[in-house]
Formats: sequence, structure tokens, C-alpha cells
Amino acid sequence: MSRIPQIDPQTANGRAGELLQSVEQSLGAVPNFIRVLANSPAALNGFLGLFAVAHDGALDPLTRERIALAVAEQNACQYCVSAHTALGRKAGLDNDEILANRAGTSSDAKAAAALAFTRALVENTGDVTQAELDAVRAAGHDDEEVVEIITHVALNLFTNLIGKAAQVDIDFPKIELRHAA
Repeated sequence: MSRIPQIDPQTANGRAGELLQSVEQSLGAVPNFIRVLANSPAALNGFLGLFAVAHDGALDPLTRERIALAVAEQNACQYCVSAHTALGRKAGLDNDEILANRAGTSSDAKAAAALAFTRALVENTGDVTQAELDAVRAAGHDDEEVVEIITHVALNLFTNLIGKAAQVDIDFPKIELRHAA
């Protein structure tokens, strides 16, 4: 059971109610993670804003999901691994690619470079080397994409923190972590 209450979209009022209604209209459902965030309408609004900005960028949906999977596994966030496995499949990733992404790699060379950079960002809390930056650029990522990779890592670190701290109830098909936290 979640350690922070999940706000019911049907009974929420005020700004939280408006935001939850917007999410439900957009997605057809309100994931438990969003219900927890609704405890703070300001936090939920900020998340939705960054989410919208991050998803309007140059990175393709597969790369965005690959980053989410790599970060979630690296941070041992079972909620996020479960959610992004389902979302990754919906975006077109197959099971082998999802497992590779969770391990921080990909069968696609450009995506593999993005994931290596992702892992370095998480491991070093952003303090990447020039060689790591050069490698992601050499694989074909321009500066717009590099900034977006960093943005997606930050967005996913935020979701991992909420997922783990709140112990959000998993409302996607449950996926076991590769290694226990």
C-alpha cells in the first residue's frame, strides 16, 4: 500500500481535481503515480509541464522510453520499471530490447550511446566526462538531443524518487527488478 495517499480523481476538487481530470482525458486513466503527486497540485502541475516539454522535443518516443527503463532499473524503482515496460511495449520496443535497455544498452547503436550517457549521468549525478559527452555526440546526438537526454534523466529521477519514497502501488503488469535494491 502506498505510503502517501493516492488522490481519487472522482472526489478530488480544486486544482488537483482539474489536473487529474486533464490526465484522465489525456490518458483514459490516472496512474497511481499521478494520484500520489496530486497531494501537491503544484508538484503535479510542475511534473505535467516538464513531461509536456520533454515529450515535444527531438528525441523519438523509443529513445525516451529506453532512457526511462535504464534510469528506473539503475535506481531500482519497480513501479517505474513496470510502468515503462508497458509503455515501451506500447511504443514498439520488444522484450529483448526492453531487457537490454534496462541493462543500459540497446541493439541500436545511437540508442546505446544515449543509454551509456544516461547511465553516466545517473552514476555521477551529472558530472560526466568530456569523453562521455564526446561519445554521445559521435554517435549522432546533436546538442539539442544531449540536452533532452539530460532532461529525460532528470524527469525520470524525479519519478523514481516519488515511486520509491511513496512506495506507489503498481498499477501496471508488475515487473521484477533485475537485481534487488
